[in-house]
Amino acid sequence: MQDKPLALEQPVTSEPQQPASPPKQNSYDSAPPPALLDFMMKDWKPASTKVPPRLKHAESFLARRRALSKLFPGETLVIPTGHEKVRANDTTYRFRPGSDFYYLTGNLEPDCVLVMEPKAGGGHTDILFVEPNPGRSDPTFFTDRVKGELWVGPRLGVEQSKARFGIDECRGLPELPARLSSLRGAAIHPWRVLRGFSAKVDGVLPEQTERDRALATALSEMRLIKDAQEIRELSAVIASTHRGFEDVIRSLRSAQSERTVEGIFNLRAREEGNDVGYGTIAASGQHACVLHWTRNDGKLEPGELLLLDAGVEGNSLYTADITRTMPISGRFTKEQREIYSLVSEAQKAAFKAIKPGVDFMEPNRVAMRVLAHGLERLRILPTSAEEALKDENQFYKRYSLHNISHMLGLDVHDCAQARQEAYKYGKLQPGMVLTVEPGLYFQSDDLTVPAKYRGIGVRIEDDVVVTARGMRNLSEAIPREAEEIEDWMARVWKESDKSSKKTGGKRGAGKKR
Repeated sequence: MQDKPLALEQPVTSEPQQPASPPKQNSYDSAPPPALLDFMMKDWKPASTKVPPRLKHAESFLARRRALSKLFPGETLVIPTGHEKVRANDTTYRFRPGSDFYYLTGNLEPDCVLVMEPKAGGGHTDILFVEPNPGRSDPTFFTDRVKGELWVGPRLGVEQSKARFGIDECRGLPELPARLSSLRGAAIHPWRVLRGFSAKVDGVLPEQTERDRALATALSEMRLIKDAQEIRELSAVIASTHRGFEDVIRSLRSAQSERTVEGIFNLRAREEGNDVGYGTIAASGQHACVLHWTRNDGKLEPGELLLLDAGVEGNSLYTADITRTMPISGRFTKEQREIYSLVSEAQKAAFKAIKPGVDFMEPNRVAMRVLAHGLERLRILPTSAEEALKDENQFYKRYSLHNISHMLGLDVHDCAQARQEAYKYGKLQPGMVLTVEPGLYFQSDDLTVPAKYRGIGVRIEDDVVVTARGMRNLSEAIPREAEEIEDWMARVWKESDKSSKKTGGKRGAGKKR
């Protein structure tokens, strides 16, 4: 997914997430009579005392907490995960944990808060505050539509969470306000809060702008370098995304709209992961020239291109971010191939520029130089490529619009609160995962562009990890060159036809384009 132009020029803050409070009684609600409450509290099997299995890779989460502890000795750190957000009246969006909280705990439940309290001998005690699970011992399991078991399913509870996440201490959320209030004015143990995720937490502890921002920055900069487990998680969601792209290709001979493409890909994301990592961009024809086209309400027309920018977010919350531009009919036209080949040439040049110690922006500079010279050859630039590349001109940006890379991980635009000197103006280091996604976009009403190219938008995006000697393309298995794309589509359609014949059906065949 292409980053917005100059997105790193401004500090990024988390959007405040308001807690989904128990709704006021709706007109369709009815209060249960005492007799029903009494009946509901009786004759349930005893709650299971079975301890849940330890979280897989719990040692990785512990190592991250210890690394954070070393950065802030003697200080209390408060990291909330956030709350469910209201979508409409009393319905909420599917909850997705705060990335930093998940990075430190592996916990997926809403409302939880991690408090890291300094120990006398150094280091921190990790305390996880979670929603208690009273089971059938309290009528809320039946009466509370927000947290009741019969409404939304059970929470882990305090003891189960301690066992599951391997945390030092685990306590119920009702204890949190008093714990936080005790920090106010406690000069012996200064505190920092990860802001913008819980209005309740933010309201108890007054904001300390610089101190709190330093905590968010430290977490973002920790996440710049991925460990081996994170690379495995990213590789898995990229493989899943590859399968989602093939699902889309199968559908193209019968699909009529971008909305179908979105739904087909998103089904794979929900089947194999948590969700999509961001709003799927299924942009056909001139819609491909709108960078963040997520309306996906256009028709799929023969002879046009489909720019599919999509990524599966795994159950581990790591997301892929892949873009392929495909001919809907299976074959590029001469003009489409010309533009596609130029974008591909720019991407390959950027790949070669990625190595440890290189400026983060160097692959972008290399790619833009290739694009500018290509635009000169196509007689689109109003000047020479060298003139267009000058800082005071940058005319090529009319057609390329965005830089080619951003960090990738738990967020599609990962590590957004890192300092610019550690990210945009920093050096590439082994373990960094970034996208490489040059693009060209010729608006349908742009009179500087020859008519034969207008309305063509092409982006090619892969996810790479910086290695000790260069880089490794984690999405190398997904076809990328123009000829490979055509062969890929033909192969998937052929396999689909064979599968349909074996099952005696015509699923996936449909109208030939």
